[in-house]
Amino acid sequence: MPIIKSAIERVKTNEKANARNSAELSKMRTAIKKFEKAKTAGAEDVEKLYREAVSAVDRAHSKGLIKANKAARDKSRMAARLAK
Repeated sequence: MPIIKSAIERVKTNEKANARNSAELSKMRTAIKKFEKAKTAGAEDVEKLYREAVSAVDRAHSKGLIKANKAARDKSRMAARLAK
């Protein structure tokens, strides 16, 4: 555990950021899984879930949680899956 005040504050800040980032990544993964599950089940709201999943991927990329290629790859896979 740090002793210096600025280091103590930094630990708190890092913990908050870690929680925020983990939550955002979790939302993205959940949105993708919901879309995949709905597509497999043949649900009616697949397009809405697709838009939500793409939005979640874009949000994660804009916050620097995933790289550009991963965002593009995920969106491409979902679009191909939607078209089938």
